[in-house]
Amino acid sequence: MQIIAHRGASGDFPELTMLAFEQAIEQGADAIECDIRLTRDGKVVCVHDPNISRVANGTAIVERSTYDELCSFNFGTAEQPQRPALLDELLELIKAHPTTDLYIETKHLTRWGRMIEEQAVMRLRYAGLIDDPRIHVISFFAPAMIRMREIAPQVDRIFLREESGPIYQRMISKWGNPSGLGLSLTHARLNPDLIAERDLPTYMWTVDEPEDIAWALDMGVDMLATNYPARAREVLAGKL
Repeated sequence: MQIIAHRGASGDFPELTMLAFEQAIEQGADAIECDIRLTRDGKVVCVHDPNISRVANGTAIVERSTYDELCSFNFGTAEQPQRPALLDELLELIKAHPTTDLYIETKHLTRWGRMIEEQAVMRLRYAGLIDDPRIHVISFFAPAMIRMREIAPQVDRIFLREESGPIYQRMISKWGNPSGLGLSLTHARLNPDLIAERDLPTYMWTVDEPEDIAWALDMGVDMLATNYPARAREVLAGKL
């Protein structure tokens, strides 16, 4: 089971900052997950919410702000100030750690529409990672999966929709032929059969407690997103 640091090592460090990404690798994560949005001046930044108020010392709408304007806020702590991470910076970190995968979630709905996928592909090309099998694009938004298949079919895609059943299975090809499907821990606990009845590998989020991590491993989950990669590593090693 692959351990994916959800927004970096976000249980211990400010989410989606370079500090959280770097510490995820230190904590033994197999992969890093990030969310991306576009700023008003076209920068691809790692921010989850439309508004930065939950994670910074102020308020601003990402898509209405320039990157420099966002950098005027502190995305870290008083002791360790952080600015919003650029996707370019994260890609350089991934290049420096050739055994680490990257899961990029494109956020929707947004005024920029399909531009978020187009810009992500552009940054991957610039970094020389467009053909790297360690790169995965994930989304809850079906059109994002379809766009990625159209503009960069070589990039692995994982669809985070949780529905199941025969009709759902027939729709997979229309939703961009993803290589894996998402399933939240909450839904999996309510209906464990969902893990086995789908024909594609399972990406599960967000799994933090040791008993849940062990359960996911026993259930055959393929990719596990957690805010505490060091804890997950200890569970897999039998130390918790």
